[in-house]
Amino acid sequence: MAKPAFTTHTGMVDILPGEVEKWQYVETIIRKTAKLFHFHEIRTPIMEQTELIARGVGQLTDIVSKEMFAFDRGDDHYVLRPEGTAPVARAFTEHHLEQRGGTQKLFYMGPMFRAERPQKGRQRQFHQFGAEILGSAHPLADAEIIAFMIYVYKEIGLLNFTLKLNSVGDPESRKKYKQVLQDYLRPNLSKLSKISQQRFETNPMRILDSKEEEDQPFIADAPVITDYLNEDCAEHYQQVKCYLDDLNIHYEEDPRLVRGLDYYTKTAFELVSPDLGSQDALGAGGRYDLLVEEIGGRKTPAVGFAAGIERLLIACEALNINLGTTPDVDVYIVTYGDNAREWALKHVEVIRNAGFSCTLDYAARSMKSQMKDADREGARFAIIVGEDELKSDKFTFRDMAESAEASLNFDDILERLNDKLD
Repeated sequence: MAKPAFTTHTGMVDILPGEVEKWQYVETIIRKTAKLFHFHEIRTPIMEQTELIARGVGQLTDIVSKEMFAFDRGDDHYVLRPEGTAPVARAFTEHHLEQRGGTQKLFYMGPMFRAERPQKGRQRQFHQFGAEILGSAHPLADAEIIAFMIYVYKEIGLLNFTLKLNSVGDPESRKKYKQVLQDYLRPNLSKLSKISQQRFETNPMRILDSKEEEDQPFIADAPVITDYLNEDCAEHYQQVKCYLDDLNIHYEEDPRLVRGLDYYTKTAFELVSPDLGSQDALGAGGRYDLLVEEIGGRKTPAVGFAAGIERLLIACEALNINLGTTPDVDVYIVTYGDNAREWALKHVEVIRNAGFSCTLDYAARSMKSQMKDADREGARFAIIVGEDELKSDKFTFRDMAESAEASLNFDDILERLNDKLD
């Protein structure tokens, strides 16, 4: 087989028929869940201003420093969006969504882009779904966001997961904790990995998120931030846990769980599954009370999550969870001769207008080949049309599942379809 002249970019994949249906199944569940929880969909462009992502996500994060697809056009600086929360916050601010009244409950789905090394479940173009609650500082909102996320996975049939929970405090709490953490790490700074040494001054909490082997002994014995929360943060964290208990949502406290984005405050959480291997995160999120103000809006408390659809599909595959199959066609019109094809072209629209999916042969193949194609397409019924059928105005109506046939006029065929498929 000849090598194709063009292929997809590294880290970007085509989603083909047979796979698309699995995505549609998942997307349908996400939309149904959003409706149950009364979240409204928002769609933002795949391109944003580079400064928005830099200010919102953080100049020193891996995303901004080395993982963005950024480019310039004249004096304008663009980036393919690497995540969904900052764009949603930008839309909230730009369009004054707070004027709609009440707390804004928004959800999204779509492609994101990061220029990182592709690996299983982490492509350069990947897809996320997420939800945001803007305008509420109450811990109830944190519990609601977590409940939304978990409901999706349960509806799909994914139950093999663990919710990890922590609080990363507020700027006051973190300032105190960072000093304590640096004092603890400083005597062994030279023994840390190079990336952790770089983070020591700029963002020492990110060291706790390190996967480097040489960092693990120091991470294991490091002081935990929950011991340094101020009264407001400690009370908020306690309330979140109480509400999760009320919702019967099991969680494990992980005092070393930190988020890689600068805008997080207080609640941080992550949903992990052993079915994903070493990259075990299904979804993650937390509270980001500083983001809207950071990008130029009014001070607005908010909380949200984002989850990878590719990773969800990998977990479903590992567990043999059925996510739907290629949709079958209701009616396949098998034709023999030009007159029969003209008849089919006129009547296929009538069948579709009656609410039934319908297709026909477009290659003038033999009737035997068309019947094989009808079977391959999963056709529920076939209408066989040739010169004899056209003369008698009665057509062979074949039930493909029961291998039964009847000679019917077209009106009777429509009536039979209504009886069998409604």
